[in-house]
Amino acid sequence: MNWYCDVAPGHPLHGPYHDTEYGVPVTDETVLFERLCLEVFQAGLSWLLVLKKRPALNAAFDGFVVDRVAAFDDADRARLLADAGIIRNRRKIDAVIENARRVQALRDSHGGFAAWIAAHHPRDLAAWVKLFRATFRFAGPEVVNEFLMSIGILPGAHRDDCPVQGRILAQAPPWSRVGSG
Repeated sequence: MNWYCDVAPGHPLHGPYHDTEYGVPVTDETVLFERLCLEVFQAGLSWLLVLKKRPALNAAFDGFVVDRVAAFDDADRARLLADAGIIRNRRKIDAVIENARRVQALRDSHGGFAAWIAAHHPRDLAAWVKLFRATFRFAGPEVVNEFLMSIGILPGAHRDDCPVQGRILAQAPPWSRVGSG
């Protein structure tokens, strides 16, 4: 098995992401939405390309603030499709905008994106994929698996002997506390 832990050390883009973000549990809506969007953009491409384009994607999508992206219109779509600094795939761009609107809806139905995830945790990958496909656009098995590993829901982000895995396991998991007041 190829592990991200073997690729990342010392790499200027993979290293910091591996060491500080990948597999680390998060509940912040903007961070969750950005991670989902980055996984959508990664589909069929390399993670290194996404990491290289991440600053431009953040700028183009207003920091992945859900309410801002949900308000994007046809002029924003045209602007995004003309932006050579980002991954210009119409289906992916449309999915990101629509998914922002769906995250807004999760606020009403569950109290937010993190609370929605917590309400359905734990599940196996197949059940997560079914749920994500019913809720979001462009949510295939690879997107869902990588998203959920990246936010600490599914195991497999790090080898057991990876120092980052040790730090993650030493933290109290936030998912049981989401939405509990």
